[in-house]
Amino acid sequence: MRPSGPKSDPHRRQRRVLRAVAMFEFFKGIFVVVMGVCALALVHKDVWLYAESLLALFHISTDRRSAQLFLDFADNVTDARLWAAARIAFAYAALRFTEAYGLWKARTWAEWVAFVSGAVLLPLEVRELLRGLTWLRCTLFVVNLAVVSYMLYVILSNRRERRNAAAMAAGMS
Repeated sequence: MRPSGPKSDPHRRQRRVLRAVAMFEFFKGIFVVVMGVCALALVHKDVWLYAESLLALFHISTDRRSAQLFLDFADNVTDARLWAAARIAFAYAALRFTEAYGLWKARTWAEWVAFVSGAVLLPLEVRELLRGLTWLRCTLFVVNLAVVSYMLYVILSNRRERRNAAAMAAGMS
C-alpha cells in the first residue's frame, strides 16, 4: 500500500530554480523592450536637450567631466543609431522571452540557450571587473556565474538521467 501523502518529485527543486531564472530573464526582456521604446521615442528629437534636462533633473552639474561625456554622447546620437539600437533591443528581448518561455516549460534547448548566452557574457564581465571593482559589477558577475554554473549542472544531470533511462530501456528489450 502506498502512502497517501503528496507524491515526491525529485525534480521539484530544479523546476523552481529554472522558473526563477525564467522570471529573471523575462524581466530582463521587459527592461530591454522599455529601452527600445525609449530609443524610438527619441527619433526626430533633439537628444542633447533631453540629456541636459535629465542632468538638471538629477542636479548634476554640466561642468563635471562625466556630464560633459554624457552630453557629447547625446550630441552624436542620430536617428539611424536610435533605430539600430531599437532593433538590437527588440531582438535581444525576443531572445530573453524565448529563453524564459523555454526555461519555464523546462525545455532542454532553453537550458542550453541560458548556458551559452550567460557564458558568452562572462569574459566581458571579467574585463569590467579588471577596470575597477564596484558593487554592481561584482553582483552582476556573481549572479551570472551562478546562473551559468547552475545551467551546466542541470544540463549534465539531465543528460545523465536520459542515458540511464535509455540504458534501462535497452536492457528491457
